[in-house]
Amino acid sequence: MRLQLALNVSDLEKAVDFYSRMFGAPVHKRKPGYANFAIEDPPLKLVLFERPGAGERINHLGVEVFREEDVAAARERLEGAGIDHRIETETHCCHATQNKVWATEPDGLPWEWYRITDDTDALFPAPDMRTGQRRQADCCSD
Repeated sequence: MRLQLALNVSDLEKAVDFYSRMFGAPVHKRKPGYANFAIEDPPLKLVLFERPGAGERINHLGVEVFREEDVAAARERLEGAGIDHRIETETHCCHATQNKVWATEPDGLPWEWYRITDDTDALFPAPDMRTGQRRQADCCSD
């Protein structure tokens, strides 16, 4: 398991250069307007979305897990705690096919627990957390 931090950045090239040097790690996946790092130490999935002028720097937070049982355990924990959540199965987001569960903390920051099941070439938007509607401008965020 590793924590995910998804950031909106104004200049993807500069951000990739900075984070590559800061963590001493190469880019794991790179697509137009998107990059991610799978950093071992500290265990971090750093995701960068190129969004000049974005009102918020934090896009969303997450926990990447490597077993389907861990996604199910997160869902069960949320259900047991009475926390509203949304389940996505085999959804396309962030150039990957994923199974996930979403929850939104009291101040509106979305969290996801997810497992990647496959890679995809396109950046497909995730549904809006409140309406379930897909938004063309956003991926993996509320």
